[in-house]
Amino acid sequence: MALSTAFTKLFGVEHPIASAPMGGSAGGALAAAVSRGGGLGLLGGGYGDRDWLARELPVVAGAGKPWGVGFLSWGADVRGVELALDYGPRAVMLSFGDPRPFVDRVRAAGAALILQVTDLEEARQAVDLGADVIVAQGTEGGGHGARHGRSTLPFVPVVVDLAAPVPVLAAGGIADGRGVAAALVLGAAGALLGTRFQATAEALVDPTTAQALVAGRGEDTERSGVSDIARGARWPSSKYTARTLGHPSLDQWRGREAELAATPEAQRDYQAAVARGEAPPLPVWASEAIDLVTDLPSAADLVTALAAQADTALARAGRD
Repeated sequence: MALSTAFTKLFGVEHPIASAPMGGSAGGALAAAVSRGGGLGLLGGGYGDRDWLARELPVVAGAGKPWGVGFLSWGADVRGVELALDYGPRAVMLSFGDPRPFVDRVRAAGAALILQVTDLEEARQAVDLGADVIVAQGTEGGGHGARHGRSTLPFVPVVVDLAAPVPVLAAGGIADGRGVAAALVLGAAGALLGTRFQATAEALVDPTTAQALVAGRGEDTERSGVSDIARGARWPSSKYTARTLGHPSLDQWRGREAELAATPEAQRDYQAAVARGEAPPLPVWASEAIDLVTDLPSAADLVTALAAQADTALARAGRD
């Protein structure tokens, strides 16, 4: 049975499930597969690299299903956002930082505005900006999130109450249908999943990354700013850190982020290690729910399985 919510009605999708617009790994094939499966696939536009977008946008746009694209508010290239809008996405998701420079462009193109928030200040701004959907991200999530945020379970219902009647998607530490069901019980209109969709056949990740996700455990993950500083990323790490699996740089510089930032030779050593193949180009972003990632299915099949499991979990809860 399809789970109908304000989110599914808004986008005309079958299931209250969206895939996170993971920069680089959420390419056109992944977003298209999620949409074909009945969810809302979101392309990972990241910084708005136009060459990457020009390659991936036709893939998802050609799927013939509702889809969207996500960008980093603090670092996206305006021309990259405009390129994506030319392909007619049903939604544009903006995350991390001030989304205001892009809001008018998104609205003028007729796309729904999805704003991801990591604290109540961001949630209030999203409401004031007239977001069509708000994603409430808890700190259990893989990849980037709030340095001083809240866990998904207590954060989501607060945002739901604050934003009503705007539909809210829960994000952070959700990797199976039971998590989707829990999001609905909390009052959310659906769930946005990242790590679970990164471990699929269509994700643009190295095979070693995919296998690390399958083998990893929640206690192996850690939230830190070390990864961004060591690789010279421009992320505003004073506010946003990243949850990853462990790696050598994290072991070496844990708790010494300020020292690392002030040590250029350490960053050069990291890049040299990457060039020699001794360190991965990117850390393995992974949520605390990584234990539930045990295989690498097609994303379309995964959406169907998640929805069925959510329906079963809700039915069982109703009986109990």
